[in-house]
Amino acid sequence: MTPIQSVLPAITPVLPEIVLSVGALLLVLYGAWRGERSSEGVNIGALILLIFTLFLVASQTGRVTTLNGAFIADPFARVMKVLILIGSSATILLSRDYFQRERIDRFEYPILIVLCTIGMMVMASANDLIALYLGLELQSLAAYVIAAFHRDDVKSTEAGLKYFVLGALSSGMLLYGSSLIYGFTGTVSFPGIVTALDGPASFGLVLGIVFVAAGVAFKLAAVPFHMWTPDVYEGSPTPVTAFFASAPKMAAMAMTVRVFIGAFPDVTAVWQQIIVFISIASMALGSFAAIGQRNIKRLMAYSSIGNIGYALIGVAAGSEEGIRGVVIYMIIYLAMTLGAFAVLLSLRRKDTMFETIDDLSGLSRTHPWLAFSLAAMMFSLAGIPPLAGFFGKFYVFAAAIQAGLVSLAVIGVVTSVVGAFYYIRLVKVMYFDEARAPYERIPPGSAIVLAASSVVVVLFFLVPAPLVAAAGDAAKSLF
Repeated sequence: MTPIQSVLPAITPVLPEIVLSVGALLLVLYGAWRGERSSEGVNIGALILLIFTLFLVASQTGRVTTLNGAFIADPFARVMKVLILIGSSATILLSRDYFQRERIDRFEYPILIVLCTIGMMVMASANDLIALYLGLELQSLAAYVIAAFHRDDVKSTEAGLKYFVLGALSSGMLLYGSSLIYGFTGTVSFPGIVTALDGPASFGLVLGIVFVAAGVAFKLAAVPFHMWTPDVYEGSPTPVTAFFASAPKMAAMAMTVRVFIGAFPDVTAVWQQIIVFISIASMALGSFAAIGQRNIKRLMAYSSIGNIGYALIGVAAGSEEGIRGVVIYMIIYLAMTLGAFAVLLSLRRKDTMFETIDDLSGLSRTHPWLAFSLAAMMFSLAGIPPLAGFFGKFYVFAAAIQAGLVSLAVIGVVTSVVGAFYYIRLVKVMYFDEARAPYERIPPGSAIVLAASSVVVVLFFLVPAPLVAAAGDAAKSLF
């Protein structure tokens, strides 16, 4: 066997990440060579690169570990990577028109999205604590920059700084927790940790799990580590907010499942209490804090906090059915979030973007299809059947009841009812308030994303089988 033949099996599972990395370097060289004139070419190149990588990921099969067991390519990783790549591709489509109008259309932005995506994909496939941290930091460093991408806007620079400071704090907690886990188990590998935990968990190990959970909760924007979310969502450029609400959430949830289900399946009773608390607190705060919001981006921030709380119900169940529910929920959440932000990015008159709920007044009279699409997203986020959001909640609630967490499912239903108020208020403003001057035409990128999201949200109940089957395969690979 030649050296090349011996290396190929090891790099094949990592091929999508390698392709993205090489592509990002080539885009940097092209951008440096062409200067600011390269913006359109880099955007198109990054989009093609992400779509090509998506097909590479989808074509992989089986369950393979490589890089000395640090990296795993299994059905769960594949599903989450596909969602991450869809979120990143949609972000580039949503961003083009906005950045051109705001005169901040620079070639670095799509490259940062690609670099962020590489980190997120590593998080989804991490099979030890070091690989997990490397992926997390690569994603985070690029995310800090794009949060502050509008350099001349005070809110944007403030958002980037706040995200950076709190992100560094969370990374420190994650590292400290990881070091404690390594100290008490003697390994950073997830399968190694499972083998080492052949008895009751020691106090030091429990402390390590608590610190890791804190770091994970920050990346999820779950309570009580949510404090950065409303300000960063409001201050960042709107396409960046759409990105933060979509792809990184997929990676953070993949990381959560990898850590707790992959490394600590035998001490479920220890971390289940933490996840249950975070879930209840996130659902409650997401439902009640959003009621008084008038800014749509801040409202979507609290909505994302609440939605992460619902998804964590499936993680708390700690079962195959629970993880299947989590994957289904994240698929539907991605569609709902991208659809809502596609509408939000279309609310423009001349050079002014509108971001408050009152700006939606009478939208159904001036833009009926836009209003219908946003209403579908809001009703779906509220969990009203037969839209997709109802089924997402149904699967996680059913898994919680099956695992004996009936009270958690009941709290989820109650907070869903409370949260429905502010979603339906948006619909009321669009359909019953006095109409204002019409908005400009919807940009092509936003139209594509909105159409795709609407199809998933509205028609999910007709053909749920493919997505449910994919989620079932993903969950099965972890047990």
